[in-house]
Amino acid sequence: MQETKKPRILLIGTGDTKADELLFMRDCIARAGGDTIKMDISVLGDPPYPAEHDKHAVAAAADTTIEAVAASGDENSAMSLMALGAANLARDLAARDAIDAVIAIGGTMGTDLALDVAQALPLGMPKLIVSTVAFSHLIPPERVAADLMMILWAGGLYGLNGTCTAVLSQACGAIVGAARSAVRPRTDKPVVAITSLGKSCLAYMVELKPQLEKRGYEVVVFHTTGMGGRAMEAIAAQRGFAAVLDLSLQEVANLLTGSVVNSGSDRLENAGRAGIPQIVAPGAIDMVDFPAWLPTPQELTERPFHAHNRLLASATSRPDDRRRIARAIAKKLSGAAAPVAFVLPSGGIQQWDQEGEALHDPEGLSAFVDEMRSAVASPVELHEIKAHINSKTFNETVLRIFDRWVDAGIVPAGKTTVAA
Repeated sequence: MQETKKPRILLIGTGDTKADELLFMRDCIARAGGDTIKMDISVLGDPPYPAEHDKHAVAAAADTTIEAVAASGDENSAMSLMALGAANLARDLAARDAIDAVIAIGGTMGTDLALDVAQALPLGMPKLIVSTVAFSHLIPPERVAADLMMILWAGGLYGLNGTCTAVLSQACGAIVGAARSAVRPRTDKPVVAITSLGKSCLAYMVELKPQLEKRGYEVVVFHTTGMGGRAMEAIAAQRGFAAVLDLSLQEVANLLTGSVVNSGSDRLENAGRAGIPQIVAPGAIDMVDFPAWLPTPQELTERPFHAHNRLLASATSRPDDRRRIARAIAKKLSGAAAPVAFVLPSGGIQQWDQEGEALHDPEGLSAFVDEMRSAVASPVELHEIKAHINSKTFNETVLRIFDRWVDAGIVPAGKTTVAA
């Protein structure tokens, strides 16, 4: 978008019930220097203003009519159809370069629809949802777009008031500013994803990142504390990587052991489904994460424990849980439509599992390694190393596999800058 051009903001909401709020937002966007393009997602009523994309257009984008939507059964089925239409319409507008950003408002119903719209839009296009359930546990991780912004719509249930206008005005200023400032992801180099935790726990990216950059790749590292893994999965689903080094899998383990610190049920599946080659390792699968500000879950009170900070704490999972985790990892990898190599460091899988550290549990590690050996099946490559995941041997093994795949054309060659 050129600097002199006004940002074109797609404003989505139910104009029949939230006209006052939406018109207030239109005016806020104008004062901030943007132009508003309204999309009305009402079903039964009509807004007291014309919408550039009315409810009939939204229904048509779902290959139906608003009459059929209203007669579909209940408000859930009706809004699901409108969500399909809104996502298709927004995707088309973005593809035609007709919008620069999207903002939507809603309670649970409007948020449900807006999440679909956000996922339909490309990475780097600003997308903001003003919601009464912003980032609530009601929202499953699978529904959250990689670069989604949300703000809690305080006081936003019924009509305008000083509390909700304070929020709406901030949101409108934010989306116009984001549209003006956004830099879309563009690179002439193949992109490689790495998953990890902080280097105090998993240190391999300190060596792997510069080595891959020397080979001509752009490297993106994702922090696997729930939403980081979710972002990686969302981009992988859009085929945004040339290769994935998924070396930290404790989000998979967290889901299986009941922790809220997870990335959803499709973690470790989207790269394989999209045909992206993967090098995978079991970084930190022995840890069950939980909020440090809550009591330790009863089933973990007798397990080795580590408090990372005031937000996050971890305890080790039981040996039988680790066997279950190993089988789940192998099953997910078996469905991949591209080559997969699994690196199994039998000497340890995170910094604190070593002798003398808080999470040292040799019985649990042995159970996992034993189960993983038998669970991984061809065509997945199994590379067992008698070393720790934070060792030089681990890094060399990963790079050796990567380079072999580049030579074989499985991973596209990097683009290095040649000096004149």
